[in-house]
Amino acid sequence: MVKNLPHDLSIDLWCLGILCYEFCTGSPPFESNYRKETFKKIIENNVIFPHYLSEEVKDLINRLLDKIPKSRLSLEEVLKHPWIVKYKDYKTE
Repeated sequence: MVKNLPHDLSIDLWCLGILCYEFCTGSPPFESNYRKETFKKIIENNVIFPHYLSEEVKDLINRLLDKIPKSRLSLEEVLKHPWIVKYKDYKTE
C-alpha cells in the first residue's frame, strides 16, 4: 500500500502482524516522528524486536510481516502457530 501497488487480502495478515507487535511491545514496529521515515521503515521491513520477546512470538510476527504476500502465514496457519496454541486457553483471574 505504501508503494501504491495493488494488494490483496493478505494485507490483513500483515496488519495482524503489526497489531501483534504493538500488543506485545506497546508501540508500532515502524514508528517514526516523520511520515516519510515511517514509510521508508515499512518498505525496508527491518523489524527490531525488544530482547524480552520470545523466539516464538518473533517468528509469528516475522512470518506475518513477510514482504512477499504469498509467503505470509494464512489465517489457518496463524491459528496453528506454536505461540498462539500455547496461549489460546490462557485465562487471567
